[in-house]
Amino acid sequence: MTTTLMKEAKRWPGSEWIKNHPALLERSYAWTKRGVKVLYPFLKRISPVATERLMIWAEKTSKGYLFNCQMCGQCILHSTGMTCPMNCPKNLRNGPCGGVRANGNCEVIPEMKCVWVQAWERSRAMPIDGNDILDLQAPLNRQLQNSSAWINMFEGIDQQHPTGWIPLSELEK
Repeated sequence: MTTTLMKEAKRWPGSEWIKNHPALLERSYAWTKRGVKVLYPFLKRISPVATERLMIWAEKTSKGYLFNCQMCGQCILHSTGMTCPMNCPKNLRNGPCGGVRANGNCEVIPEMKCVWVQAWERSRAMPIDGNDILDLQAPLNRQLQNSSAWINMFEGIDQQHPTGWIPLSELEK
């Protein structure tokens, strides 16, 4: 069966319900970001290694169970309708492949709804970051796999783009 190609989700009961209410997740994300941003410098000063381990564990636990997080190290959930694009069998981060079936399902795993169809639908219910789905995302830095996306964001590591990549904002200047 083709679904065995994807790592099985270990979702909490109700995680589909909460993902289908992305405005609630968007607010939770904003609160969490504020809290972690305040705590991170103190924790890092006390023990950088323990802080990194704690952050990785927290992300694997929370985002793994809610979103089937693949720990890419460059989380863009808030930009994709609180839907992890790394669950796309093709790992596409900038939208659907063009092989979306007429019923909205994936061309690779026909019994699975296309991650990007879900992302688009959910983003429309997000009052703050909903239009971020229209932004072109930088290519994924595979070297950040299994690292903390929060740490990478606070340290600016997730903004270091591959050679040759020019963000749209720079091209428009």
